[in-house]
Amino acid sequence: MSLARDQIKPLLHRFDDDGLIPNNPMPLLLYKRAVDIAGGHPEQAIEDLFEANGWGDHWRNGIYDYQHYHATVHEALGVARGRALVLFGGEQGEAIELRPGDIAVLPAGTGHKCVFASHDFRVVGAYPPGATMQVTRPTPDNYRRALKTIPEVPLPETDPVFGKDGPLPRLWRK
Repeated sequence: MSLARDQIKPLLHRFDDDGLIPNNPMPLLLYKRAVDIAGGHPEQAIEDLFEANGWGDHWRNGIYDYQHYHATVHEALGVARGRALVLFGGEQGEAIELRPGDIAVLPAGTGHKCVFASHDFRVVGAYPPGATMQVTRPTPDNYRRALKTIPEVPLPETDPVFGKDGPLPRLWRK
């Protein structure tokens, strides 16, 4: 049985380059209640889902409370516990509430920071094969470098929620 619920379609969010955070022309994918975490081990359920779909290098924690992005890799964030309000797309972006079972898939360059989190908020992060994650802060020098690296980040072969047949390969194109 798949951990991902049937019939889940991602919500698409696009963010403009703001001059310090490049964001990405490809949309952030938000799968609401995509993972059934009722079994008592929600972090493991999310890690197993990501791993089954080729996304690894997992970590468990929260989301930084300062604006940042990743210029060398795409990122999947799966909410295991609690809830948070996360500002995606930079300071002029969109604040989105994340709850248990939600998965956000961020194309390289997408700004994000946690604005509020419940005391029990826990997220699992993962990445497609390839480059390692680097935290990039929004500075003019980092922005100039990111404009060169982000277009070179390879597209993932799989969707972290639905694998090869998921929507990500169709929705993310260069």
